[in-house]
Amino acid sequence: MPLFLNDEQTMLRDTARDFVGEHAPVAHLRRLRDNDDATGFDRALWKQFAEMGFTGILIGEEAGGLGLGHVEAGVVLEEIGRNLSPSPFLTTAVAAVAALDGTMQAERWFPGILSGETVAALAIDEGPKHRDRIAMRAERSGNGFRLSGAKQFVTHGHAADLLIVAARTAGSDEDDEGMTLFAVPADAAGLTTTAERLADSSIAARLTFEGVAVDGDAVIGTVDDGRTPLDRLLRAGRTGASAELLGVGGGAMDMTVAYLKQRKQFGALIGSFQALQHRAAHLYAELEVARAAVLKAQQLLDAGDAAADQAVSVAKAMTGLATTVSVQEGVQMHGGIGMTDEYDIGFFMKRARVLAEMFGDTNFHAERVARGRGY
Repeated sequence: MPLFLNDEQTMLRDTARDFVGEHAPVAHLRRLRDNDDATGFDRALWKQFAEMGFTGILIGEEAGGLGLGHVEAGVVLEEIGRNLSPSPFLTTAVAAVAALDGTMQAERWFPGILSGETVAALAIDEGPKHRDRIAMRAERSGNGFRLSGAKQFVTHGHAADLLIVAARTAGSDEDDEGMTLFAVPADAAGLTTTAERLADSSIAARLTFEGVAVDGDAVIGTVDDGRTPLDRLLRAGRTGASAELLGVGGGAMDMTVAYLKQRKQFGALIGSFQALQHRAAHLYAELEVARAAVLKAQQLLDAGDAAADQAVSVAKAMTGLATTVSVQEGVQMHGGIGMTDEYDIGFFMKRARVLAEMFGDTNFHAERVARGRGY
């Protein structure tokens, strides 16, 4: 597989770059934050994403989507990251679509995602760090289930229409098997939502389920085999988060290089200082290696290759490291102004920190790769 975009993917990148850069630049994020916007993203803009066809990238043509793949979804996510655009694209059009694809729930929820009417949130994590552990319980009740437990770090959980919830229907908390995935309407009785603003000014939620009743049709896939759709969700989400992280790192690097070319010190452009040139070159190299890892993971996912799972973890670990280098170098090379709120580079550092935690941080995925290799 060639590690570069083909002509069609390049055209999509150019289209996404123009659209996101015009309609959702960093100034858009700053405006939402300064206005203390309670939603955390612009619903009208989400509908514009749908009008552009972006929300249907991973939805098959038979269901009204574009029938494209993770490479194309990543192209859009990189531009979202580059502009720090607050958007439910990752959770809804990528991770949720991957979980629902091929199930009975797709027919119900895909039309709303395609039209930009539906926002999905992922109620997966239960602790302060992402890990493969599901303690929340789903007990049989009539022809359905009752969900009891709590979830946290649910991005857009306060504003979602659909919650994809992982709950245990058999076995112990640490078991891989015995888990079921549910599609739960966000207005379900017995569900309490508490919104919290994160470091990057995005909003996530803590969810409490107190005997939330769902019918049997809410099951995504089959009972006790939620691991299958959950793994699809996680692979898509992790790869998508890697692409968005790559965009954050690239955006920070572009801003920093531009600053090096205009800031003068001791009568000379600071970009002419060899020490800063070396640091900028190192940063570029780290991001390019991470870019290759992300594209490889996307291509393997699209090909249905068994090696995709490990490649996804490699991509998430590497983009976490490379983007951390980018935002830290960006702040340092901007000097004092980099520490101020009025300059945008700090927004990139905050977004990188939040994205690095989503779907598992660098340490989580490094250990996952090591265990997968028999260490």
